[in-house]
Amino acid sequence: MRVDLLLGLQWGDEGKGKIVDVLTEGYDIIARFQGGPNAGHTLEFDGIKHVLHTIPSGIFHKNAVNLVGNGVVIDPVIFRRELEKLRGFDIDIEKSLLISRKAHLILPTHRLLDAASEAAKGKAKIGSTLKGIGPAYMDKTGRNGLRVGDLELPDWKEKYRALSEKHQAMIHFYNVDIEYNLQELEAEFLSAVEHLRELRFIDSEEYLYQALKSGKKILAEGAQGSLLDIDFGTYPFVTSSNTTAAGACTGLGIAPGNIGEVYGIFKAYTTRVGSGPFPTELFDEDGATMGRVGNEFGATTGRPRRCGWLDLVALKYAVRVNGVTQLMMMKADVLSGFERIKVCTAYHYQGKQIGHLPYSIEARYLTPVYAELPGWNEDLTGMTRASQLPEALEQYILFLEKELEVPIRIVSVGPDRTQTIHRNP
Repeated sequence: MRVDLLLGLQWGDEGKGKIVDVLTEGYDIIARFQGGPNAGHTLEFDGIKHVLHTIPSGIFHKNAVNLVGNGVVIDPVIFRRELEKLRGFDIDIEKSLLISRKAHLILPTHRLLDAASEAAKGKAKIGSTLKGIGPAYMDKTGRNGLRVGDLELPDWKEKYRALSEKHQAMIHFYNVDIEYNLQELEAEFLSAVEHLRELRFIDSEEYLYQALKSGKKILAEGAQGSLLDIDFGTYPFVTSSNTTAAGACTGLGIAPGNIGEVYGIFKAYTTRVGSGPFPTELFDEDGATMGRVGNEFGATTGRPRRCGWLDLVALKYAVRVNGVTQLMMMKADVLSGFERIKVCTAYHYQGKQIGHLPYSIEARYLTPVYAELPGWNEDLTGMTRASQLPEALEQYILFLEKELEVPIRIVSVGPDRTQTIHRNP
């Protein structure tokens, strides 16, 4: 058996949570491999909307084991709140949720460092969610981090205290005015840690090796999107982890040869939260319509998302970097009503037309080149079969498949798990 991957191909918010939920019935284990509570995976079914931040999106399926991998950073306070929201849904947390001992912890001072760092940047801020993700990953690579497995050792509080004191000195260095009560934050953190210690910690790489050996089906779930990858994203406006397929190997301990299908998820248009370049961003009524109809607000921050036409140059790049084998197109229903639909197929970059993603995609260096396709007016939200899709949408899909050279297997026509159309199964 091999591990299948599910990844976002844009700047996050593509709808990964819904697709994981849809696909979970075919898997034994759902394993989250990177990111932290800066992610927000939204699931909707039975008239209820759920937003998960750290817990894998297969948690509502009784027969699935959900694993938080070593590449994830965990905030015990937010994690406890997530667990509390799951009460009343008949979920056996002890059986269904496992945590890697090698996952790193986000301390209260990580969040304070995040806020101080962002405040110090002024107009150059990167749009951090201020969840402490960046500072936690910095401690990981700096070999200072506190890990879940440390909580099982008798000296973990000494390690915590030493790291917290180091952070306080760093906060003072930034010389910015942020108000906080560390005593209150620590009390909440230490209480949440005790709650976390009641869960099942495992050596996740060994667990997954044995699961593969015994024939278990595993789906690795990514957070954020490929264009936010620390190496291959629109740096420095990126997250602090590897959001691409390679991140699944390091974030779970999976050998590259054990990777099977790579599911890539993208919206029928493009969105972005926070700062950073966005070549196809719209500032007109079309962009406003996408945001309104698509309810484009960040699941984690609540910030309005910037909206624009689909960028095929960036999407091709993400498909190639990840080795995507199947595509899932989300929010096709949002484009209903547009008379014409534009797709960016190339860039004018420093005097030349190019079809690949260059080093910088800032607006001062390039302008997008668009192809136009006919739109559709039909309401897609009640459709359940591919044969019901309007001809213009089918032509849109075929155009994208030809350009991307990867089949689009799923088309989402609404937020509910039932509003999912399978093409050529």
